[in-house]
Amino acid sequence: MKYLLSIFIALTVCVSTVSCKSDPKEVALVKVRPLVSNTTIIPKPQEMELLKGTFAFDENTTVYADTSFHVAVNFLRNYIQKGAEMALSDATKEKAQITFEVDLALPAEGYTMDISEEKIEIKAADASGAFYAVQTLRQLLPSELEQAKAGTNQSISISAARIVDAPKFRYRGMHLDVGRHFFEKEFIKEYIAHLSMLKMNYFHWHLTEDQGWRIEIKKYPKLTTHAAYREETLMGHYNASPQEFDGKRYGGFYTQEDIKEVVAFAEAHHVTIIPEIEMPGHAQAAISAYPELGCTGEAIPVATKWGVFENIYCPNQKTFGFLKDVLTEVIDLFPGEYIHIGGDEAPKKQWQECAHCQKLIKELNLKDEHGLQSYFIKEMEAYVNSKGKKIIGWDEILEGGLAPNATVMSWRGIEGAVQAAKEGHDVILTPTSHAYFDYYQADLEDEPLAIGGFLPLKKVYGFDPIPSELTEKETQFVLGAQGNVWTEYMPTTDQVEYMAFPRMLAMSEVV
Repeated sequence: MKYLLSIFIALTVCVSTVSCKSDPKEVALVKVRPLVSNTTIIPKPQEMELLKGTFAFDENTTVYADTSFHVAVNFLRNYIQKGAEMALSDATKEKAQITFEVDLALPAEGYTMDISEEKIEIKAADASGAFYAVQTLRQLLPSELEQAKAGTNQSISISAARIVDAPKFRYRGMHLDVGRHFFEKEFIKEYIAHLSMLKMNYFHWHLTEDQGWRIEIKKYPKLTTHAAYREETLMGHYNASPQEFDGKRYGGFYTQEDIKEVVAFAEAHHVTIIPEIEMPGHAQAAISAYPELGCTGEAIPVATKWGVFENIYCPNQKTFGFLKDVLTEVIDLFPGEYIHIGGDEAPKKQWQECAHCQKLIKELNLKDEHGLQSYFIKEMEAYVNSKGKKIIGWDEILEGGLAPNATVMSWRGIEGAVQAAKEGHDVILTPTSHAYFDYYQADLEDEPLAIGGFLPLKKVYGFDPIPSELTEKETQFVLGAQGNVWTEYMPTTDQVEYMAFPRMLAMSEVV
């Protein structure tokens, strides 16, 4: 994956520095000339003007930065050191060739960058803006620097330019499901690194599913010794008949130390992680480990195929106690403001047949099982709020009445977003029509197996997260948008990369 985003940079370098027909082995860094009018930045800055002249990096280049911008400067220093083997030493503001300064007049996460023959002057209102300026500067540099020791102390030149940029939306996200298929922490960090390069600032980490529980909870060890593993996995497509299975035990989980490491990595890349702990549905793995959490109390296996399952959490005090204990440990691990509680695809059959559930509906004067789910979500929201956090849920949490402070992630189209925004709730757009990157992206016979659907790159580029049904006042509740990567049919990191790219680039432009 670390070379995938280099491709679009390399295309620019190819146009502006050497012939695209040249043998790549012959394109040494010493041949790289200043990038000129073909320079491309993804996502495209609000303003970019190429100017005459070039700025050259060499072993004498120095840097000065406001103390609040140390993360951005350290990233730039490490990047230049790794790729070009040059050290950017510190200097005073007056003497440094690269300067980072605070400018509170700029918008949040925005920056300006003035590149002349003598200096690179970066100004930002906050640390995120300074970091995104570095990501822009990174794309201006030769793509060879994406590989370690590519520069061998060569002088590196980039075109003079004036760049002004700030994001359109507060929430610019990508999602990854690790419940269906598990991916090691190093891949998760790589995924996050590419989000940050594209100035995306939220990583939605889908950690629990019917097919596997992926996060260590110390109070409930069976979640990792039992619920993290399934006995076999469906082969081929779910709709195939007959269904076949591989007969191989499969699973994995992240220890709390793994989580801390990934969170620290994300923070250093100005990415906030939103963990998702599904409830009340998509809970078969947890109920398999602790059957008393279900309405039947029966022993059930961790799910071995895809789809929606009837085994959901029973809304009783034992379940609420379990989930509050889980969320306590989760909240301690993730410093961001949001906890995603799922809320989608929860069949109500077992609740309809459960004497306790039916009694609860009558006692609480609820209309039906949808009202009972609303009660369930509100109960969990109150606890999350008491810990100083907010919940996000899929748009099904609207059914039966929305929890008071909930943010809605609208996936079944935009209707959920419209309804929630009109009720004064924050919304994030992630509709299947434009944001589900598990859908096929090309109409070719050799495409890898996918869940179905068709979402080409062009359609993602054409996505507008602001529903036309909203008034100007209501649009303030649209936080942004997110691309989703569900992994039923992505058993390897190679397949995740293939499905995520290049559509992730398009989503970065959208937001």
